[in-house]
Amino acid sequence: MSDLIDIQNVDAQSIGKRAADMVDDEKGRVKKALYSDPEIFEEELDRVFNNTWVYVGHESEVAEAGAYKTAFIGRQPVILVRDRKKNLHVLLNRCRHRGATVCEGRKGKTKSFTCPYHGWGYALDGELRSLPKAEEYAGVIDTSELPLERLRCESYAGLVFATFRDDIEPLADFLGGAKKWIDLFMKQGGGYPVKVLGEHRFNFPGNWKIQLENTTDAYHFPIIHKSFISSLDEATADIFDFLDGEGFVEDLGNGHSVMVMIPELIDLEDNLDEPIPARFETLADELRAEGHSDEEVRRLVRAVHGTGFNLNLFPNVSCSMAFFRVLRPVSVGETEIQHVALGGEGAPTAFNRKRMRLHEHFQGPMGFGTPDDGEAWERVQKGSMAGPDGWILVNRGQNNLHTTPDGNVAGAVCSETGMRGAYRQYKKMMTDGEEN
Repeated sequence: MSDLIDIQNVDAQSIGKRAADMVDDEKGRVKKALYSDPEIFEEELDRVFNNTWVYVGHESEVAEAGAYKTAFIGRQPVILVRDRKKNLHVLLNRCRHRGATVCEGRKGKTKSFTCPYHGWGYALDGELRSLPKAEEYAGVIDTSELPLERLRCESYAGLVFATFRDDIEPLADFLGGAKKWIDLFMKQGGGYPVKVLGEHRFNFPGNWKIQLENTTDAYHFPIIHKSFISSLDEATADIFDFLDGEGFVEDLGNGHSVMVMIPELIDLEDNLDEPIPARFETLADELRAEGHSDEEVRRLVRAVHGTGFNLNLFPNVSCSMAFFRVLRPVSVGETEIQHVALGGEGAPTAFNRKRMRLHEHFQGPMGFGTPDDGEAWERVQKGSMAGPDGWILVNRGQNNLHTTPDGNVAGAVCSETGMRGAYRQYKKMMTDGEEN
C-alpha cells in the first residue's frame, strides 16, 4: 500500500519537470517521448496553452458588429466576437447554467448567443440577458454575476490573441522581436489591409510540436517538396533553391523565430522598379487594364507571392510566406491544422484571385506542398514509437551562430535555431512555479 502511495506522490510531484528534463539545451536534442507521452500532453495544455498568449483569429474575420468565429485555446472552446460598439471579446463557449456550448458555427454573424439546452441568452459582450422562467430564480441567482466568462484579449497588426491569465505581460511585450517581422509580413496586402480570404482544415496523426518544428525547417524543403519544385518554371524553381543562399534563422525570444529563405523578399516595398517576372505579366496586364498606375501595379505584383520568410509565433500560429498556419492540439497523437489564405481588403479582384491560386498550388488540400508535409509529420510520429526512449536532434548549426543587428542569435537558413528557441520557451513554461 505504501508503494502505491509513493508512486502517486512521484507522479504528482512534477510531470512538467519530467518533460523539461527531456529538453537537453546543451546538446540540442529532445526526447522522443515528448511526442507520445499522454501525461506530458495533458500537462502541456495547462502549462503552455492555458498560461500564455494564444492566437485565436484575425480582425478581418470579425470585421462587422455581430461577427464571430469560434476557436480553441488548447482544448477549450472560445468565441471571438465583435460587439455592437465594435469592441472585440473572447468568450468561453460555455453556458453558465449547465455548461453546453452556446455557439457551434465556425463563423458568421449574430445578434446574441443562446444556449440550445435551456435557452439562456447572452449579449455579444457575454452579459446574461434573458432566461426562461426567470421568476424561479428570484433570490437564487444574480444575472449580473453570470456572464459568459471573458478572457483577456489583445491584438497586434490585426492578429488577435487571448489568454486565461490577467497577470501576464502585455501582448506587445510577449511578441517582442517578432513585431518587426509581423509588420513586414502585413505588407503583402500590396498597399491594402490584409484580410482572410478563406481557410481549410485537416488533422494529422501526430503531436503538435512536430508541426511547430516544421515552420522554421528549411532543411527538408528540397527533399519533401520535390513535387512542388518540379511544378515550377525554371526561374521560380531557382528562387526556391535557397539552402546555400544568404538566408538565416533568427531566435526572436519567447519561443518565436523567423526563417528568412529569400532575403530579397523581406520587405515587399523595396525594389519596386525591378522588372516584373514573366510569370506575373498576365496579372500586371490585367491590373493595367483596370486603370491602376504603374507604381500600384508593381506594388501589387511584388506582394502577390508573399514574403521571403516564415515567422513562427509560439505556441500556435505562423505567418508562413503568404498564409497563416494555425495548429490546435487535439490529443497527444493528433493535431488540427488550419491553413488560412490571405489577400487584400478592397484590393483588385485579379490580385486576390491570384493569391488564392498560389495558395491552392502549395497549401491547398490538392496542392503540391501540404500533402507531402503531412505525410512527413505522420512518419515522425510513427517513428517516435520505435525502440527505447531515444533522442530527436535539433542541433544543426548549433556551433555556427552569429548575432544579428537586433542582438538576437541566428544561424544559417538550414540551421535548427528556431526549434531550439521554441524548446527553450517550452522548457521554461513546463517548469514555471517549480523549485529546481
